[in-house]
This record gives sequence, C-alpha cells and structure tokens, in this order.
Amino acid sequence: MKKSFVAAVVTAMLSAGVVAPVMAETPPNMLVIANRIDDIKTFDPAESFEFAGADVSRNVYNKLVNFDPLDLDAGYQPDLAESWTISDDGKTITFTMADGNVFASGNPVTAKDAEFSLRRAVLLNKTPAFILTQFGFTAENVEQTIVATDDKTLVLTLDKPYAVSFVLNCLTATIGGIVDMKTAMANEVDGDMGNGWLRTNTAGSGPYKVVSWKPNESVLMDLNPNYSGEKPAMERVIVQHIQESATQRLQLERGDIDVARNLSPEDVAGLEKVDGVKIVDELRGRLMYFSANQKNAMLSDPKVLEALKLATDYEGMSGSFLKGQYTVHQAFLPLTFLGALENKPYTYDIEAAKAALADSGFPECGPIKISVRDAQERLDIAQSLQNTWGMLGCDIELIVGTGAQTLDRYRAREHDIYLGAWGPDYPDPNTNAGTFAFNPDNSDAAGATGLLAWRNAWGIPEMSEQTLAAVVENDTDKRREMYLALQAEHQKVSPFGVMFQQIEQNGMGASVENFVAGGATTAVSYWVITK
Repeated sequence: MKKSFVAAVVTAMLSAGVVAPVMAETPPNMLVIANRIDDIKTFDPAESFEFAGADVSRNVYNKLVNFDPLDLDAGYQPDLAESWTISDDGKTITFTMADGNVFASGNPVTAKDAEFSLRRAVLLNKTPAFILTQFGFTAENVEQTIVATDDKTLVLTLDKPYAVSFVLNCLTATIGGIVDMKTAMANEVDGDMGNGWLRTNTAGSGPYKVVSWKPNESVLMDLNPNYSGEKPAMERVIVQHIQESATQRLQLERGDIDVARNLSPEDVAGLEKVDGVKIVDELRGRLMYFSANQKNAMLSDPKVLEALKLATDYEGMSGSFLKGQYTVHQAFLPLTFLGALENKPYTYDIEAAKAALADSGFPECGPIKISVRDAQERLDIAQSLQNTWGMLGCDIELIVGTGAQTLDRYRAREHDIYLGAWGPDYPDPNTNAGTFAFNPDNSDAAGATGLLAWRNAWGIPEMSEQTLAAVVENDTDKRREMYLALQAEHQKVSPFGVMFQQIEQNGMGASVENFVAGGATTAVSYWVITK
C-alpha cells in the first residue's frame, strides 16, 4: 500500500472523527475508490471533458435535468428545473426552477445562475462548448437566446425546432452543470468568469463538494452541507489514483479500498474467488471499431469491406483476451441509447469472406496497414485482425504509435485502417450519428474535423441529410425508427467495422450497494451508495 494513500486515509478518518480499526477496513460513512484519475485537468463544468473529471462533476453540480442513477433507463428527469414548456413553433423552451436548492456556499439556486452558467459555457468556448453551440447559441447572441426572466424562469431560444429530447439530453452532459454565479464571479480574474478558480475548486449544489485535489494522486469530496436532497450515506469520498490493476486488486483484497475500477480480466477472474469481494458488470457507451480510408481505392470497394468484416473473429476475441470487458456489438449507437440497433449481421466466416473478396475488384488483396495505439487491448485486437485478414491473402502491417501519433495520422486522413475506440460526448443518439453518419463536406479543405466519416473520406450527402432530419423529429417513436434505419444502412455500406461495446467490471467490497458507474449515458453517482 502506498504511503501517500495510507496517510490520506488516516487523515481523512481522523478529520471525520473515525478511529481506524486494527484490521484494514474503511469507515462505514466513507467511500474509498481506486481509479485512474490522471486525466483530470479541471473541475469547471464549462471546460471539463475527461472521464474522471466527469465523475467528479456528476456528484458536485446539479443540472436543469439529470438522470436518476437507480433508474437510468427512465431517461432525463427534472433536477434544478421542476418543469418545462415548449413554444408552438418548437424553438423556445421555458424552464421553471424548483424551489429549495442551495449551493454549497449557502446561496440559493436561481434561474439567474442557470443563465450565467449556460451563457458562460458558450462565451468561454472550451472543448465541450459544441454541445450547446450546436443549437445556435453564440457569443454574440447569448444575451438574447439564454435569458432568465426572473429568479424562477429560464428561457432558451434555439435556432430551429430540434427534438426536445435532443436538447434535454445535451443539458444532462457535464457542461450543463449549474455554477454558483456569485461565488464564480467573486473569484473572477481578468474577465475569466471564475474559470481559473473553478479549475481547482467547485461551486455547485450537488451532494458533494471538492475539498482537496492533488493532481495524479487523489480527489477528496465531502458532503455539501446545504444539499437539498436526502443525505447520502457516504459522507466522504476519496478517489485515489492507482494506475496498476494488480495494485488495485491487492488493496481491495486487504480491505484498504471499497472499489477498484481498472481491473484487468485476469485480476477480475482472481477476485471472483475472494471472500468479501464482488464484481459488478455494467454496460458502458464506449465502442471499439475499425475504419477504412476511402481514399484507398481497394478499401473503397464494397466487397473488400464486406470481406474484412466477415474475416473478423468477433466472438473469438470477446471470448478470450477481451472476456468479460467487451461484448460483440456492430452498430454505431451503444446499447441503451434511444434507437440502438441490436442486429449483428457479421459473424466470422472465412469462406464467405474469401468469396466476397473474389467478387471484388481486388481479389489479390494488396497490402493493408492498420494504425493502432500502443495499448494492450487494441494491440491484441489488431493482432487478431492481422491473423484472420491474413487468411484472405492480405499482407497486414501494424503501424503502432502513441495515442497522439495515431490520432494525428487519422485526423490527417493518412491511414489505411484505423483501429480505435469512441465514446459518446453526450447521452443522445446524435452524439454518434453526428460523427459516424454525417459528413456534409468531404473535401480536404473542410479541415481536420471531429467527424469520423470525414476522417475516413466517406462522402455521404444523403445519409447526412437523414442524420439532420433525426435531430428535429419530436415524435420519439419516429425518431427511434429513424436511427434504427440509419444504422441498418450504415452497417451495409459504411467503411466502419463496429466490433465491441465496453462492459466495465468493477471490483468492490461485498457490502457496497448501489454503485452505478453511469451506464452508457452518464458518470458515476456516489450519493446513492451504501455499505
């Protein structure tokens, strides 16, 4: 056990008025988690766009609408807004704020704080700003389009009548966190609206507040004394950065931590035999896929793409080195999203793959380079593809690089095959449809956009129009059917081979209940956990 971690836990126990037991055991009112949190750059909800940062934000900042962690399938629910109405033309959403919500500072939550928070996110224009600006909000118009008419009423005016579900789903993203305006502005420096201060401090109305953050070491959260909801059982949450799976496993076995979040399949298998420990599986939103650059004549041949998809050993991979942590999935929307397609049209069939290749314009299957990041699970997948695609007679070379090197090549459209992962940016189907099935300008002049269809030089004007049509369809059932049809077509004709969806396997003490990592739609929720 690392000395720094021991010191942190002991200090936390003493300050919480808890005497450490003789045997390793965390206090009943404290949750201690091992997780890789070296990606945290900021706690400011207008800027935070990393996984571990989203976990903190979820527990510190309430939003206008949010997810019930114990009923994620129910979709967005009222949170700081108790209700909302839509104008006849579908372009204006009027929120009525709920009574009784208070920031950790003691300041009441008002519509003015919501106005400030959403305007601020647009004005700061940090990485996640596109989640809001896609509705037509700009630095020039926010004073007219995001308006609190009084302390109880917030009015959002959109540039066109989007599906209400699309707008509300986006407001559940981290950027939708409502910040204490008075506290933020009291810490403003050079017009930054408190951004510098909020990178390392928090000013929310959620169940917890951050009291200490040591980058690459730990985050300590205590209860928000003014939280309006039911008091959480866990009065203190400590998240410790532990990189190695084996170390997380050891600390969990010894009772030094309550939850281990980055376990390898081997360590998961080992923990399944340990008394007092359990493994909880949770389907997440991350997809693993390969994609073919359509600038490559051979890889733009539909029959070559069909051959590669048929020569992929989906079940073999998921049943061996990915066992328990990825399930076979072949559509661009993760399961549990509105309109997710469960159909899996491709199975490993080397004879069918050879027949498809023979019918193509490239029956000899020239050399193919797979661009892959130097990460074990991705290398394992790439080596499997190298083996099975090699059975077609293809000469497969792995181009291994750092994450930055691999992404730079991908964004420059210089790859043959890219092998990587994609996770939703917000919990609405457009988050993936708008990148896998949308490319309004396929020219090199369009620049290095974040659109995956563009990165693969896949020009799809008709499918792009279908994707745009889905975000303005307000009938939820019709919208679902639009995404199902879009994915079915995408599976047939796209240069994407979606292979797997992530299953997060968390190890925890047997007494830990209600640990919800966030499913495919949101982040972890500490306030419902008991033990």
